[in-house]
Amino acid sequence: MKPARLRADVLAGLTSSFALVPECIAFALVAHLNPLMGLYGAFIICTLTALFGGRPGMISGAAGSMAVVIVALVVQHGVQYLLATVLLGGLLMMLFGALRLGKLVRMVPHPVMLGFVNGLAIIIALAQLEHFKQGEAWLSGTPLYWMLGLVALTMAIVYALPRLTRAVPPALVAILGVGLLTFALGLPTRTLGDMAHIAGGLPSLALPEIPWSLETLRIIAPYALLMALVGLLETLLTLNLTDEITESRGHPDRECVALGAANMVSGLFGGMGGCAMIGQTVINLSSGGRGRLSGVVSGVMIVLFVLFLSPLIERIPLAALVGVMFVVAQQTFAWASLRVLGKVPLHDVLVIVAVTVITVFTDLATAVLCGIVIAALNFAWQHARELYADSHTESDGSKLYLPHGTLFFASSTQFLNLFDAAGDPSQATLDCRHLSFVDYSAIAALQTLRERYAKAGKHLRVMHLSERCKQLLKRAGIQPDPTAA
Repeated sequence: MKPARLRADVLAGLTSSFALVPECIAFALVAHLNPLMGLYGAFIICTLTALFGGRPGMISGAAGSMAVVIVALVVQHGVQYLLATVLLGGLLMMLFGALRLGKLVRMVPHPVMLGFVNGLAIIIALAQLEHFKQGEAWLSGTPLYWMLGLVALTMAIVYALPRLTRAVPPALVAILGVGLLTFALGLPTRTLGDMAHIAGGLPSLALPEIPWSLETLRIIAPYALLMALVGLLETLLTLNLTDEITESRGHPDRECVALGAANMVSGLFGGMGGCAMIGQTVINLSSGGRGRLSGVVSGVMIVLFVLFLSPLIERIPLAALVGVMFVVAQQTFAWASLRVLGKVPLHDVLVIVAVTVITVFTDLATAVLCGIVIAALNFAWQHARELYADSHTESDGSKLYLPHGTLFFASSTQFLNLFDAAGDPSQATLDCRHLSFVDYSAIAALQTLRERYAKAGKHLRVMHLSERCKQLLKRAGIQPDPTAA
């Protein structure tokens, strides 16, 4: 590795590690867990996915989407059941990758991707507002003014520094600079230590202390499945975004296997479950992190913070981290999606808005699945409308139909309406050379059409069936028309 590349990855990893700490602590607290569980999970998952995953430059850790999923489990059954859930969820992720299902992310339309990044950008920004509270009350007066001033200073440094030099990541300079300024002047502002104390030892290996029974499996299986689904979705979509930013291609199946293995190790060492984190990934990429080393440095720094550097890290002002995350939210949001709202079809606008809103108010898995369903239904509707048929009377008095398009569940009714069995002559021909058969509904429609002509005492000759259609007929147990060509 070239020295310049090495230096860029190290500095980017250090920068993203500073951003990981408050996020992981906050998510652990959301899930009613010890903050160290979030940090241990971040260390293990970030390091292992960086070493063995399929997307260098991507940062993984104890993500908020995963924390929200398991709150009810922790409250009802305790931490040990969570660790067992992380183990099972990791196993499901590994199975998903081993079966090479990562390619399914290609089924996610671009409007869904836009809604995904917009929704997460809004969530990242809204999450920072919690730092403007003292307990349950909003900051006011002098504490609020100091907080706003330091946040603004941090953002100004991040935006302005690249115009002067790109030798160091602007987010790193902003965090350290504002931290030193706050310490030197003794400014009255909240620090990371006000969230939680992060000093601790190395995580220890231990199996979850639960009864290993079918009843336990019944309790943890739904949570593990949802955790795996949410984690895989967020990881694969973040991988796609990373591919676009770096103009390179990752390996989704390998990333799924590595993520699953990392979650299992995290569960065995008392850490939270996790997945790719879009905010920290954007920080890493914008700071110049492109290789595996950036993720490894980010993960290793987390455990160094816990073991040795907690007194220094706890002095970092929250305002500096909030300012950086506000910039991340701004950079993550797909502003281009607002400019094209009046230029793209209405159904694409609906998908972008729906996925954004559902992501903010529910969860990522629900939002993406809803977006895919809306896009798929629209595609089926538009594709069904493109089916049409040319027809004319042949010299022998028979009627020839030449349909064009795709015959499937959404177009089968329109296909049948193209024909006039009652008014056609005794001989009719269906030429399928330009007709694609997709599913069983297409075969059923063809059978129905033949039966209509038979009831009318007429014969429908089918010709130029594709090999695919013949295979579908054979699989459905339907014998082709002997006169078919």
